[in-house]
Amino acid sequence: MDKAEATQGAGQVAQAAPARSRRDHRIDALRGAALLMMFIDHIPQNLLNRFTMRNVGFADAAEVFVLLAGYASWLAYGRGFTKYGVLPTLQRLFKRCVQLYIGQTIMVMAYVFTVRGWRHFTPVSVDYLEPELAHGLGWIWRVMMFDALPSNLNIMPLYLVLLTGFPIFYLLMRVHRSLALLLSGALWMLVNMDPGLNFPNWLDPDGWYFNPLAWQFLFALGLTASAETQQRGRDFPRVPALVALCSVYLLFSAIQAFPWTLWGLPDMRPFGAALAPAKSWLSPLRLFDVMAIFYLVQSSDGVRQWAAESWVGQELARVGRHSLEVFVVGTILDLYARLIFSTFGEGWALQVAVNVVGLTILIALASWLDRRRVRARAGKVAPVAVAPAASRSAEG
Repeated sequence: MDKAEATQGAGQVAQAAPARSRRDHRIDALRGAALLMMFIDHIPQNLLNRFTMRNVGFADAAEVFVLLAGYASWLAYGRGFTKYGVLPTLQRLFKRCVQLYIGQTIMVMAYVFTVRGWRHFTPVSVDYLEPELAHGLGWIWRVMMFDALPSNLNIMPLYLVLLTGFPIFYLLMRVHRSLALLLSGALWMLVNMDPGLNFPNWLDPDGWYFNPLAWQFLFALGLTASAETQQRGRDFPRVPALVALCSVYLLFSAIQAFPWTLWGLPDMRPFGAALAPAKSWLSPLRLFDVMAIFYLVQSSDGVRQWAAESWVGQELARVGRHSLEVFVVGTILDLYARLIFSTFGEGWALQVAVNVVGLTILIALASWLDRRRVRARAGKVAPVAVAPAASRSAEG
């Protein structure tokens, strides 16, 4: 092979590699925004949480996170069964579940030891730690077995359960995609008719706050949307009538959910306090809200371009690509922020400091992880290694 041929071959490889690693930055950016809003929302004293999406709609960052977790799971594992084989894909799925379990363990231990240490210097409300976890060691096996789910530490177990059930849903999709979604939707509807159907929770007689039997439908919708997009080879069509319907619904949702009295404004909610869609079992109003947002984002070329090219879009996408690490660190930072506010007050100086420092840490962490991933990829010589790496990055 002469020099010209070698140069041409290298150019072909360079052109092929980006195509294999190409990803939809809208998913990453939306997931990154959800993670940052979850950090803000989990600090009750934080004035910044007045501006997150939960104030302008029925759904909040948790619904977005679970929906996109389903979408990304298909990218990471759904295609893997065909491309890499059943056993390697199951091994990767198991490895991810182990990582989630380790992340949950780190957060629980950080909460318990921090609160127990902090209260030696100043009183700490039991709200920061379940009373049953405040003394003794009898709680350990219950928390580790997910028989007990402390507040603010209950979404990771949900994600782990949903990811564990992914192979079952995949098998149903192989039989017929509509059948899989129909069965998932029927289970969600059954739980909405009888919310008592739930996993047990030693810390709460009502069971898991995020009822997996209901929230699995949102995860399944994300999986199905991802599979459909892959099969079609393009985005969802931008149908004007559907865009208008989604927009009108989101406007109604915003007016009904907005905390008017919190801002000293007249209550303009059409149905007043009577309409309060339940989050625990994912009531239809919350489901329609997040699906409307998802459709408007995923059918928009403008959002695609913004996520891929703008500085804000890329920063959010970096956060979304490393969701596990950002979520774990963000949840621990939430605890320290709450303790700081309860100990030293909720003045403007602390408000600014807590939010600036917390968000900076999370964004810097995502940026560092992204640079490390780029360096790791650059060290791989074989072009064929790009495809598995791209699939792994979809896990977040």
